[in-house]
Amino acid sequence: MTTVIKAINLRKDFGKLIAVAGISFSIEEGECFGFLGPNGAGKSTTMRMIHCVSPLTSGTLNVLGMDVNEDRQRDIKALIGVVPQENNLDPDFTVHKNLTVYARYFKIEPKLASQRADELIEFMQLKEKRDSKIDELSGGLKRRLIIARALINDPRILILDEPTTGLDPQARHLIWERVRELKKRKVTVILTTHYMDEAEQLCDRLIILDKGKIVAEGNPRDLIEKHVSSQVLEMIPPSDELIQLVIKNGWNFERYADRIFVYTNDSAAVLAQIKGKVPLERSIIRNATLEDVFLKLTGRGLVE
Repeated sequence: MTTVIKAINLRKDFGKLIAVAGISFSIEEGECFGFLGPNGAGKSTTMRMIHCVSPLTSGTLNVLGMDVNEDRQRDIKALIGVVPQENNLDPDFTVHKNLTVYARYFKIEPKLASQRADELIEFMQLKEKRDSKIDELSGGLKRRLIIARALINDPRILILDEPTTGLDPQARHLIWERVRELKKRKVTVILTTHYMDEAEQLCDRLIILDKGKIVAEGNPRDLIEKHVSSQVLEMIPPSDELIQLVIKNGWNFERYADRIFVYTNDSAAVLAQIKGKVPLERSIIRNATLEDVFLKLTGRGLVE
């Protein structure tokens, strides 16, 4: 595979604040690579360095064979599409006009820009809204248009910064389908999201950041198997008797305010050993998810 992004000891400081603390990673052509982490973990800062919006404090960052410190940043930006968190469409223009005007930033000839705009409107299922003003669009339609706009320059890398926040399930799944289609076209997708199911569905590989450092890296399924297990047994309440029994048996567990989580590959067998020995109000057996990994590695406390 072809490596399109390679970071070595990448660091970003804002005064005394260390936002990205010397991380290293590589991203291959045509894969979806995720940056996960709580607020302030360094995800958006890392992506801003990749698309040359924020300069490095130290380390090296190579994007599509170009060093972001040494090569022309305009050349790198021309090969990247960016979907920001906020909806920053021009309200004075129609759907089609938003795309053609944006194409001018890349010096795309007007006839070609109009052709690409129509193709992307079709691709993102916006054909019926082609001539609508932005104020007439729902939140989901606006997000789809922003993704179409990010593709107007036919980028080799697409950066998606929380692309489906606030969208209904139908809109989310349409965007997921389009991301998969782009991967088939060898477009490299970089994703940040707070939806762990989204990362689990889309990402070939990902890193979890916490306080500017990488705390886990790999394929979502492999991370689940490594850091938790294939199943989770939730039990309520987390009594002292229950915790003593769990510790005695050497099971991998976590305790929280109202319940205890036991990570195991055979939840039914574990539950059978517990029932009748300690009182339980409720027990739940479910498959482990990437969210379990995320919360185990970064904690369950709120980060502001």
